[in-house]
Amino acid sequence: MPAADLLVGPLLRRVVGTQATIWVETSAPATVTVRTADGATGTAPTFSAYQHHYALVVVSGLTPNTASSYEVLLDGEPVWPLPGPDRPSVIRTRAADDRDQPVRLVFGSCRESTQHATAHRLPPDALDAYARGLAATPDPAELPDLLVLLGDQVYADETSPTVRRLLRRRRRRPVGAPVDQVVSFDEYTKLYLESWRAPETRWLLSTVPSVMIFDDHEIVDDWNTSAAWRADARAQPWWSERISSGLASYWVYQHLGNLAPKEVVADPLYAKVTAAADATDVLRDFGHQVDRESGLAHGPEQRRAVRYRWSFALDLGRTRLVMLDNRCSRVLEPGRRAMLPPSEWSWLVDQAHGSYDHLVLGSSLPWLLPPGVHHVEAWNEVLADSHRRWVANAAEKLRRAVDLEHWAAFRRSFDALGALLARVGGGTPAGTPRPRREPGQPGQPAERDPGAPPPASISVLSGDVHHSYVARARFADPAVVTPVHQLTCSPLHNQVPAEMRLPLRLGWSPALAMAARALSRTAGIRRPPLRWTKLAGPYFGNAIGTLRHDGRTAEVTIAGTTSTGALQEVMRHQLTSD
Repeated sequence: MPAADLLVGPLLRRVVGTQATIWVETSAPATVTVRTADGATGTAPTFSAYQHHYALVVVSGLTPNTASSYEVLLDGEPVWPLPGPDRPSVIRTRAADDRDQPVRLVFGSCRESTQHATAHRLPPDALDAYARGLAATPDPAELPDLLVLLGDQVYADETSPTVRRLLRRRRRRPVGAPVDQVVSFDEYTKLYLESWRAPETRWLLSTVPSVMIFDDHEIVDDWNTSAAWRADARAQPWWSERISSGLASYWVYQHLGNLAPKEVVADPLYAKVTAAADATDVLRDFGHQVDRESGLAHGPEQRRAVRYRWSFALDLGRTRLVMLDNRCSRVLEPGRRAMLPPSEWSWLVDQAHGSYDHLVLGSSLPWLLPPGVHHVEAWNEVLADSHRRWVANAAEKLRRAVDLEHWAAFRRSFDALGALLARVGGGTPAGTPRPRREPGQPGQPAERDPGAPPPASISVLSGDVHHSYVARARFADPAVVTPVHQLTCSPLHNQVPAEMRLPLRLGWSPALAMAARALSRTAGIRRPPLRWTKLAGPYFGNAIGTLRHDGRTAEVTIAGTTSTGALQEVMRHQLTSD
């Protein structure tokens, strides 16, 4: 028996050209080797933090346009695949020149572990259902290019009976720590162990590359809703450990794997973590620093902050995916609220400029909500900034009580994103030209060719709201020829309270939207610079989405789970007319 074993993983995270990254957690320090059937290999020692052990292995020498099975060895002893008849894990590469190759992105959000079903009687898990269907398909060409997870991959504040029993046995916890919520790094590790070791999920994550971005439940419900919320959280004696552990564990379990091989080497935190004999203090200090800098007021002090950027971008063929941090780096100062700080907004503009056929934004929070909900959130934001304290306090209480903290409640950002997408969709340069991308440098924007047409499609992928729908934005400027859609798919494994379903349906009602718009006018809010209409949905079951690009065509499909745990299509929409 090997001295170490796999606790979590292997997770196939990124496949870039002839390289891939494999993430693992092991039970003890070890040298991790990944070896494919066609001879590609990679080796890395584990790094240690909080008495846990991890490695990110870069596998080099893959053959383009193939699917090759692989094994994982710890100190030379094979530990993966596990014995049994299960389908082997594979690494599928794209063609060396993949510009004409279709791209398929699978996406979803909000996934409580399968053990929550005991407490909440949740409908079947859509991610598990998708994994079972995919495992039954022998053709490697059916594997999607990327699994895009859009937030709430784990729930630190809504734990399963198993985790709650563990918490009750803990003797040393911060004063006042909620008895049923995780606070420490070690407690966070139990969430990932519980969520990612289910057999179907484990195989899926070992075979389909994945990228992830957090939402609030990785930390706590309504994380960074407002400056007042943040001040109240910081006053809790347990909050310091919660936020530091939450951000550190997110970096280890989710964000590190988002990086391409060359980006891993360039990441300053990765260099510090792997150089330390014990990276506990490095990660603890990192979590505190990131939280401290994200909370700085707007002004010179904020501009001097050296933030860690959680947002990232990558290219697949002629598709560009830009994943946005909607939570950690928000500007919360009343009157200056923004989803992204100025430096990160400039980065987004830069990413939007380039040579591609399809632009996809990954945003944990929907940009386009039901209009009736949108106008109420915009109205609430203005009242929360009121100079009359009683008005501002009442608006703040309402903001927290019913989660009025989406893009609509950061209206400057909502309008700015609409203007950016209109410029891109109209073929107008979105920013300063950048040098053309060199081969093997994913995510680095290329200068759009002079005279090139606008993108064929722009899609905003989102989750959070526990229902699924497709909506299209309509711009007044006739020069905006690219169709712009909001594609919301949520939850993978959760459910919306029954009493919320009717209000969410009515949010799309023209009459209710008109009434909510009238309410927003009482706060002096001008009409949004665009309109949007629902094309499909809402669907309230557990679901998973697929976005397919083929040439300059785009199509989205959303499949929901049946009572028997199978998937069935609940909506399909052509996003382009080509």
